Amino acid sequence: MLPDWVHRKCPSISGVHRDAARLRQGELTKPAGALGRLEDLAIALSGLQHTDRPRAARVPVIVFAGDHGVVAQGVSAYPQAVTIAMMTNFATGGAAISVLARELGSTLEVVDAGTLAGAPVAGVVTDKPRGGTRDFSRERALEPSEVRFAFDCGKRAVARAAPASPDLLILGEMGIGNTTSAAAMAAALLNTGAGAMTGRGSGLDAAGREHKARLIDGALAQHGIAGAPPEQIFCAVGGLEIAALTGAVIASAQSGIPVLVDGFIVSVAALMASRINPSCNPFLIFAHRSAEQGHRLVLAALNAQPLLDLDLRLGEGSGAAVAVPLLRLACALHNGMATFAEAAVPDRSA
Repeated sequence: MLPDWVHRKCPSISGVHRDAARLRQGELTKPAGALGRLEDLAIALSGLQHTDRPRAARVPVIVFAGDHGVVAQGVSAYPQAVTIAMMTNFATGGAAISVLARELGSTLEVVDAGTLAGAPVAGVVTDKPRGGTRDFSRERALEPSEVRFAFDCGKRAVARAAPASPDLLILGEMGIGNTTSAAAMAAALLNTGAGAMTGRGSGLDAAGREHKARLIDGALAQHGIAGAPPEQIFCAVGGLEIAALTGAVIASAQSGIPVLVDGFIVSVAALMASRINPSCNPFLIFAHRSAEQGHRLVLAALNAQPLLDLDLRLGEGSGAAVAVPLLRLACALHNGMATFAEAAVPDRSA
């Protein structure tokens, strides 16, 4: 059901460059391991980028937007019209990710992967099979052809970014109701109850969160997708922007471009990508642990150690953008520090 290209194996990590980077870290003018995970980041990037000098200078951002029919069931604190309004806000530079992208010197592309917008939004790429998903509490959210289209949408977005030779790629999302879809997808894939996976999204109170969890549990039972393959889960409870994200994760890894993974929604897409094509796993760098309840379970399933824990829950790729300076500094330290021999500093074995 999924497009054939998603199963194509991703490039191998360069063991030669990774090992050379590890050796260099041991020769720099510092105690071995003194820079902790900053050393690990530089070593990992060297292997992924096949280079002696890892980079995090060119980091484009792609935000996928989509709407969700399940919003009709009162699962969001915000009205559905916010999705379209925020697309304009991204494109005109007023959103958080717009500000962060400017500060980082990064390009920002916004993709309407499945919103209810009836006409193209200025400054936004329109690439969708339909306007919004169906209400998954009543019927399947998506048809197989719509899921395939959304995966290809993600691949096309990566292809547009690739000519600029990105060092890393940030993927973000926007969609009122998409924490409901993501929680349902993760609960189905990991075969857990919705209570453990469901958070407050954009600001539900405790009663709203409980209603959301009950609705998800009911939908999982109705569709019979506990422990089902990813393609079945996408059709039953998925989101178009989440499918596009999943396709983009796989396509980026297949192109040898590491993905700086954002919060809960993007992590669910990364989990789906890792189950569909496990060879993309080494290309996933996890930026932060969000305040969304289910994110911890998804990160644990991915064996992920995020770089930051700042109680962020905005989405948009914002948490990944905040982590970029860490990667840039890790690369600068690796590339710019003197070795003991260069600085004529005695090391421990001298």
